[in-house]
Amino acid sequence: MPQFSVNINGEQKSIDAPEDMPLLWVIRDLLGMKGTKFGCGKALCGACTVHLDGQAIRSCSMAISDLGDAKITTIEGLSENGDHPIQKAWVEHIVPQCGYCQSGQIMNAASLLNQNSSPSDEEIEQSMSGNLCRCGTYNRIKEAIKTASKS
Repeated sequence: MPQFSVNINGEQKSIDAPEDMPLLWVIRDLLGMKGTKFGCGKALCGACTVHLDGQAIRSCSMAISDLGDAKITTIEGLSENGDHPIQKAWVEHIVPQCGYCQSGQIMNAASLLNQNSSPSDEEIEQSMSGNLCRCGTYNRIKEAIKTASKS
């Protein structure tokens, strides 16, 4: 089995994995980080969103062999104490209901704010449209992103 060196949450890890193993399963099964969720397995729902060099990607559709030297950030690596502005805004606006999509939503929102610190409502809706929420908290998500953008 091939060995890969992966930079995840600022730490270099050596991982034995099949070349076609999705990053999601590396994160969850091989590294034991359970914050990134499996949703659809087809990169359609956004539950598995992580950052690849600061950009939001769907980890279920990225093979470990395609990572190269990229830096991966998961929800566990977004902040040590859960005090990232987007995480604090999530709590303030009581965004989570069932919570299943939340790590993917937060990671996508954090990527948006890294690229655009003051997004319009339309830019928020466009950026977040690929992340599905079964509970329908889209209005709270938008308000939380607007609050975090002011931090």
